[in-house]
Amino acid sequence: MSSNINRVSISGNLTRDSELRSANNGTAILNFSVAVNDRRKVGEEWQDVPNYIDCVVFGPRAVSLHNLLKKGAKVAIDGKLRWSSWETKEGSKRSKLEVVVDELELMSAPKQKQATPTSAAYDEDVPF
Repeated sequence: MSSNINRVSISGNLTRDSELRSANNGTAILNFSVAVNDRRKVGEEWQDVPNYIDCVVFGPRAVSLHNLLKKGAKVAIDGKLRWSSWETKEGSKRSKLEVVVDELELMSAPKQKQATPTSAAYDEDVPF
């Protein structure tokens, strides 16, 4: 008797903003990609080589996470691998391997430009 284990845990940064769409049955689907570095020795030097991993979240959590998952955000993900294949309109066969997310932890938000307050903003708070 053999048992199979399909678990994956990764952490990395989002390569683009998440994309939210709906399936034909109305189920929310959230897609995003995470860059995870792999260290490889090239000649005498070690280099970080990125791997780009497609991820997907389904249902109400997809809607909740959409506004939080922006390019640059660091996430930790636990899920399972899913392989799918399809045929394009032109007849080409395509396939992909993606992580179906079970758990997601937002480790840091993407860095955003902060507006610098002007002195006029402080003048309004001064009572005299």
